Amino acid sequence: MWIKELQQRTFSQLQPFFDGMEAKVYTDMLLHHYTGCNRICLNLHPHTEIENTIIKQIDDAISELLKQKPIQYILGETEFCGLKFKVNPSVLIPRQETEELVMWVAKENPHAKNILDLCTGSGCIAVSLSKILKNAHLTGVDISLAALSVAEENAKTNNVNVDFLNNNVLRSHFSLDRKFDVIVSNPPYVREMEKRQIHPRVLNYEPQLALFVNDDNPLLFYKALARIAETHLTDNGKLYLEINEIYGKEIENLLQQYDYRDIILKKDIHGKDRMICAKRYS
Repeated sequence: MWIKELQQRTFSQLQPFFDGMEAKVYTDMLLHHYTGCNRICLNLHPHTEIENTIIKQIDDAISELLKQKPIQYILGETEFCGLKFKVNPSVLIPRQETEELVMWVAKENPHAKNILDLCTGSGCIAVSLSKILKNAHLTGVDISLAALSVAEENAKTNNVNVDFLNNNVLRSHFSLDRKFDVIVSNPPYVREMEKRQIHPRVLNYEPQLALFVNDDNPLLFYKALARIAETHLTDNGKLYLEINEIYGKEIENLLQQYDYRDIILKKDIHGKDRMICAKRYS
C-alpha cells in the first residue's frame, strides 16, 4: 500500500467517530509516528510503499482510539513546551494550560537557582524549566513511584539533570533539606462531582490519583502546598500553582491567611482563572 492510500484509509476509518479536524490531526500523528513521514514528506513522496507490519500497527492504534484511549498513550509520547515527553497511564497527559504556567514561572524567575516541582507526574514542569533556565537546579516530588520512573526517563531524554524524590505532600511532616527560590505545582484539583463532565478518554484512562479531590475538601492540596512553601521558600521566594477555575478567589484567600503577599490570580488562554502566584516574606 502507498503512503497516500494509507493516509486516506486511516482518515476514512476515523472520520465517522471524530470531527473532521480531530480525525485529520489523528491521521497525521499516526502516520508520522509509525512511518516517520510528516505531511511535507507525504506530499513529496505519496507513492512510498508501506510495509504490512506498519499498516497493522496503525490499524491497532485506530482500534484503541475507537475505545476512547488517548492518542498520547497509544503513541507513548506527547509534546510539551516544544519538548518530547514519554507518557503512559501512570501520569497525566500534559495540558496547554500547564505550558502557560511553565512560561510564567520562567519569565518571572530567570535567575532562580533552586526550583521545586511538587506533584511532578511526568516531570513536564521540572524538565521544561530545567531546559529553559539553564542555571537553575530542579527538584521534582511525587507520591507515585511509577510516575517518577517516567519523569526520570523524560529528564534523560531531554538531557537535563533533575532530582526526583518520592514523597507525599499531604504528610504533615513533609520536609526537604534545602530551601527554594520557586515552588511550583499542578496538584489534583478536579472535584469528584465533576466526573460526569469529564470526557471518557480522560476519566477511563488517566490516573485518578493525579486528577481528583474529595468534594468536601477541594482545597486539600493547596493547604498542604501553602504549608510546605512556608518552610521551604527562601525570603521573597514565590509559589506558583495551577488551580481549578472555580476556586480562584478561595485559593487567593487561603494564601492571604497563610500570610503570602503580592498574590496574582492569572487567567489562561481561554479566559479562565487557571494559575496563581504568591510571594513569601520572612
